[in-house]
This record gives sequence, structure tokens and C-alpha cells, in this order.
Amino acid sequence: MMKRLINFLVKKPISVSVLILLQLSIIYMLIYQLSVQLTEFYFIIQGLNIFIVIYIINKNDNPSYKMTWIIFILGVPLVGGITYLMFGGRKVPKDIRTGIKELNNGQAILIQDQTIMNSITEKEYFRQARYLYDNTGFPVYKNTKVTYLSSGEAKFEALVNALKSAEKFILLEYFIIKEGYVWDTIKEILCQKIKEGVDVKLIYDDAGSKSLPYEFLDDCRACGIKCFAFNPLRPILAIYMNNRDHRKIAVVDGRIGFIGGMNLADEYINRISPFGHWKDVAVQFEGEAVYSLSLMFLQFYDHVSKEISDYSWYYGNPEKYDNVGYVQTFSDSPTDEEPVSQFSHLNLINSASRYIYIMTPYLVIGYEIIIALINAAKSGVDVRIMVPHIPDKKYVFSVTRSNYEYLTQNGVRIYEYLPGFLHAKVMVADDRIAIVGTTNLDFRSYFLHFECGALIIDDPSINDIVQDCKDTLAKCIEITYEEAKNVNFVVKLWRAILNMFSTLL
Repeated sequence: MMKRLINFLVKKPISVSVLILLQLSIIYMLIYQLSVQLTEFYFIIQGLNIFIVIYIINKNDNPSYKMTWIIFILGVPLVGGITYLMFGGRKVPKDIRTGIKELNNGQAILIQDQTIMNSITEKEYFRQARYLYDNTGFPVYKNTKVTYLSSGEAKFEALVNALKSAEKFILLEYFIIKEGYVWDTIKEILCQKIKEGVDVKLIYDDAGSKSLPYEFLDDCRACGIKCFAFNPLRPILAIYMNNRDHRKIAVVDGRIGFIGGMNLADEYINRISPFGHWKDVAVQFEGEAVYSLSLMFLQFYDHVSKEISDYSWYYGNPEKYDNVGYVQTFSDSPTDEEPVSQFSHLNLINSASRYIYIMTPYLVIGYEIIIALINAAKSGVDVRIMVPHIPDKKYVFSVTRSNYEYLTQNGVRIYEYLPGFLHAKVMVADDRIAIVGTTNLDFRSYFLHFECGALIIDDPSINDIVQDCKDTLAKCIEITYEEAKNVNFVVKLWRAILNMFSTLL
């Protein structure tokens, strides 16, 4: 029993959490003692709280986020302001902010072909593509083949086949890596490819991959994988621990690229089923748009490795495909204070004229998205949102369900994926435009995490996305307004309290 307790406590996430809580306890106890012993100190703290609240009110920030902190500061005045100074600013640390900003200069390599941009005839779609190019630097392409993969199993099979075909380089970036069949299979291929002379680079998020053993990095590097953990967990009181690398990117030889919801863990292909059937999706690209994915990865890699990559080496001379549609892969970063993913979702919702289907694991949305969804529904657009029926995080699921009543009352249709957990991140509208990527409909994805996605316009793959949404809807149960309204008062109160602090979840 004691040995198991020790093993539990020495795990990195637990030990880091314990040390952070210890630091907080010491700080809070010190503030309490000073407030009791020195009346002047107590009034200084209250004055500080007033200035912080005034600062928050006037700050150009998400209203829900501001309200949450104001409630907390006023509700716990002794430590509320101090806690905000430690955790509430949402500022990325200087080294990450400077590093990524400098590396973004590399995007000058990506020059938009204006004839392609101008050939997008739909005004709303042109504005969306133009917004992404102006604010992320990633251009629109035509010469790219798009394959929609409607399950984690399909993505895993395609990824394995692509990795086996590698001759020059492999780039992998994932939020979660867990030991098991998926990682063992991929690692075996990577180690073999290294023996064949292939350059293999891997980035994983240290918090997302918290279950990995301490020796994971050393084992990968011993095999020859150039492996790095993004934003390593440290037992310090720091805002930037909230900024996680939530992207999922894979590139092989500059020819084939993948993005989507699937991480490298067994539940994503239903080898294990902790939350029922796991539904995920991904997109495979072949052609010119893959280069954008390579640069996304390399910017991060150069930051974590402190190296300077030769971007031109990773171009790969991709095959040009004669397709009729448009593809624009893009990234979103908390370093630039531009909510690219949120604005892109808003643009797509507002541009829909007939229908919009949405798949998301979390529906933790603010006023802007709620009003856009309701406005679309009241304007005659068929708005359907699919979420899990079996959650991975019960408290977040409670916040998701807290939004049902207001949305369904105003015409938005909500569906829960009956077989289990829906992890896909998809928006598709009017048989013509879609966004598929890593961004959830929640505050963390919109404002705290590094994310990536793909805007797809008038491509044949749109038909596959629409069909997958219809197939998924057939496996869902619809939540009516009456069902959403007739919820036990205690449950409704609990959801309301959690929703009040949803931006901190």
C-alpha cells in the first residue's frame, strides 16, 4: 500500500501539482497572517483588488473570462487579486512569445498566389480565406488532394502506411502520446526508418502526455528520434503553464500531411474503451498544402530545440493535383492575441445559408458563439451540434449541458453521440465549406492553446464530411427543449455554478 502511494506521488503531474499547491498554501497563509497582524496590510490588499478589478473591466479581453475573475476576486477578497496576478493574465512567457514571433518570419516563404485567392467566387468564403491569410500567413492552395478520414482507425491505418513510405523525413507533433499499441507500432516504424537514413522529429505536449514515464525522452533519443517536450511541467507558479500545444500534425517527406483530433493513444482507435466508442476524424493532404504543415511544425521545433532549420529542405517537391477545390491549412496561437479559430468559426456560422453541422467534444462557449448560433437558427439555417453522450470530463460535460436549454429554445438542435465519446472537431456548411482541425468549442482552445486546422472550400471531400455528419447524427439522440428545461433544480444549479467558472476549466 505504501509503495503504491509513493509510486503515485512521484508521478510528474502529481508531484508538480503537490509542489504548486504547497507554494500556494505558503503564500496564502503568509497573506492571512499579515492581514491579521497588520490592519494596514489588509487595506493594501483591498486597494489592490479594486485596481485589479478596474484593470480587468477595461481590459480588451473575453467578457466571460473577465466576469469569472471579477466574481472570484470579490468573493475571495483576501487572496483573489493575488491569485489573478499569478494565473489570470493569460500572458505567454517571454521566451515562447519571442521565439515564435521571430520564427514566424519564416512564413514569408509562403506567398499567396493571388490568382488562386481571386478565383474564390463566393464573397463570404473569400473573406474567410483572406482573413486566415492576413492573420496567420498561410496561403490558399488548389493543387492538393484531400482525403477525409472518418475515424481514428482510418487515420491510424493511413498514418502507418505513410510512415512506412518515408524516404527523407518524418515530422510528428501531438498533444497526447500514451504507451500502448498505437505508440509501440509507430515507434517501431520510426526506429526502422532512422536506420534507413530518414530524419525523424517528434514534439509532444508535456501536460497532455502526462502519463508518459520519465525515461520516454531518453528512450526516443536513444533510438535516434529527435524528440522534445513542449512547455515542460515545472513546479512553479506560472501563467504560461496554461499554454499547451494542442495541435496534431504529421508530415512525411513533404508529400503527405495529416491534421485532426486523433492523438497517439489506444482509445483513439478503440483498442480500449474508457468512454464507450471513441469517434474521431482526420484529414490527409497530398500536394502543395503539405508545406504549410511542415512550416507549422518546424517553427515549433526550432523553438524547443534551439535550432535553425533549413525550411527549403522540407519542401519535398510535392505532386500537383488537378483538383477543383481550395485548401488552406492554418495555425492559431495565444502569442499573437488574435483568436483565429474563434473568428473562423464565427465566420463560418455567419456565412451559412442553408445548414451548418458541428461536431465537438465540448460546448463550453461564450456569448459571441451562442448568439451567432441562435442568429443563424432564427434566420432559417438548420443548425445541428453533435457532442458526446459519454463524457471524458464530467465537470466539463455539465457545462456543455448547461447551454442546451437556451440554445434549443432558440432553434439550435443538439445531439448526443449515443455510442460514447465524440472527439471530432468539424464544422461544415451548405455542401461547400468546412473547417476540420484540433480546435474544440471551448475557451482553452480559443484563447490558451496552440491549435491548427484546415479550411476546405468546394472540394469533393466536402461530400464525405457531410455524409459522415449524417451518419453520426443517425447514431445520436436529439435533446429537445423540453428535456433540457426539465432538469432537476440541484443539477441545474450545479451546472450554472460550473458555467460561471467555465473559462477557468
